[in-house]
Formats: sequence, structure tokens, C-alpha cells
Amino acid sequence: MEDSITIVLDSREVLSGVCGANDGNLKVIEGSLGGRIAARGNEIRLEGAGEAGVRRFKTMMDSLIAAVREGESPSPDYVRALAGLLWGETPVNSAEESERGVSPAPSGRDAQIQIPRGFRGVFPRSKNQAAYIEGMRTHDICFCVGPAGTGKTYLAVAEALRLVLTKKMRKLVLTRPVVEAGESLGFLPGDLTQKLNPYLRPLYDAMESLVPYESIHRMEETRAIEIAPLAYMRGRSLNDAVIILDEAQNTTKEQMKMFLTRIGTGARAVITGDATQIDLPRRSGSGLLHAVSILKGVEGIYFSYFHTGDVVRNPLIKKIIQAYEEEK
Repeated sequence: MEDSITIVLDSREVLSGVCGANDGNLKVIEGSLGGRIAARGNEIRLEGAGEAGVRRFKTMMDSLIAAVREGESPSPDYVRALAGLLWGETPVNSAEESERGVSPAPSGRDAQIQIPRGFRGVFPRSKNQAAYIEGMRTHDICFCVGPAGTGKTYLAVAEALRLVLTKKMRKLVLTRPVVEAGESLGFLPGDLTQKLNPYLRPLYDAMESLVPYESIHRMEETRAIEIAPLAYMRGRSLNDAVIILDEAQNTTKEQMKMFLTRIGTGARAVITGDATQIDLPRRSGSGLLHAVSILKGVEGIYFSYFHTGDVVRNPLIKKIIQAYEEEK
């Protein structure tokens, strides 16, 4: 096979959608594959990328052309996410994960999250992220464990908003344990609500990056969204709801059991946490670590594990995590 290829498109509209604004999509692909990409007339040509690059380029073009023909407008972020799915370096099925019930990632664009009236589509940026989305869609309970910046909470909130705004779920319940990370609530000013706000603020940040604030406010008024500390969950039965327990590494064993037994008929739950950032007095008492160890053989529960290679928040975050891991 030669190290060059020419893709002929059947319309200028498709060409424009594939190339993106100012050929931004082509620049992302060029940076990923190497070689040189040029668009002329109704043709896109790749040169100097080698045989492997040609094969990857053709696969990418087929996916982008299909997306444009279905009415989408791929952005550079979309192309980066698609590249991560098509030939990402992050492994999905290690031997350990296979034992714990981790399924292969869905292929292509099946793992997109399209939120009605949302700012943008949400795309997985690694195979593990794609598998996580698929796990949330096919299991009533999904655990996701991984380091900071891997999209655990963001993807869970995006999928939950999709379910609620498409009327597939009645409401969204977001909860976190209130555990201090080296500081005490007593030193924060204000009443109880004001003291709790810093702990729940990250959940609002995730939602506000996905849908307009007015939509969030309206959903709160109609009780389609509820955000509360984990302690407020005791005694409740949550039916036809999608429930997210964030920062689950800071739950006790008793709190985790209490939360899991709140899940009612027609409900789904996503539990996220970072096993390296436990703020409990006794690390061994983490409800997340305990639950993962005793529930891994229970049918109907999905376990997703992220690694440093899945970090998408900022390239520096990956380096910071690696530095801390090497220091141990």
C-alpha cells in the first residue's frame, strides 16, 4: 500500500463539514497521523503518513463523512475524541478488569451523549470513557474509579441530564459525602446551607458547562434536579430516578450500604470516586473500596476503571498524577 491516499467527496457541504472551520479538523488529524493533508475542490489528500497512517486516515474519513451526512457538525474536539476511540492507547480490558466485569468499549460514535437543549454533544475521549458510558446505559448500578481529571463526574452528569431531559427518568439526584479535605466546616462562614455549598458546587459546575443555567434553575423548581449531602439520603426510596454519588471514596462502609439500598424501582445509580484521594481518618474504612471488593461478582453491577492515560482535564494533570505515583 502506498503512503498517500485521496478521498473524493460527493458535495461541497460534506467537504466543509469534514474539514471544519478553517480546516481545523484536518489540522487535528494531521497532528495525530503525521504527513500532510490538503483539501482541493471536492478532494482531501493525505501524503507522507506511511501505510499505517493511510489506513487510519481512511477509517477517520469514513466516520467523519457518516457523521456529516447524519446532520452533525464535527468540531476539533469531536475529532480528538473520535481519534481516541479509533486508535487510543489506553487499554480497556486488562486481565484484572476482565475479572471485574469490564466490557469492551463500544465502537465509533455509539457512546455520544446528546443532551436536549445542551450546549454541545459530549464525546468519550478514550476507550475507557466509551466503555463507561456504555456501562451506565446497560446497568442499573455503575461504579467508576479513577484519578482526577478523567471525566468520571462530568460524563455521569451528562448521561443523567440526557435521561431526565428526554423523560426517560423522572428526576436526577446528585449527592456527596461532606468530608473535609484538611479543613473544618466550622471555619466556613454562614448557615448550614452556605457551609455545604462548597462541597456541592462541583456538581453545579458540571451541569452549568452542559446546559444553560436557566434550564438547571427550572429543573430545580420542578424538583427534576435535587442536590443534597449524602446524610440526607437516609430513609428514602428513590424510584424512576438517576442517582449520582460523587466523591464516594469518602463514604464509610455504613454510608455506602445505606446509599445502595436507597435505589428503588426503575432507578439507576452511578458511584464515582478516586481511591488515591481518601480524606477519611482511616483509609481502610472507605465505603468505595469495600463495595468494589465485595460486589465485583454481583450480576447487574458494572465496574469502570480509569487510569492516568484517561486524564482529559489538562495535559499537566496527567504529569502531576504520574509524579505523585513515582514518588510513592
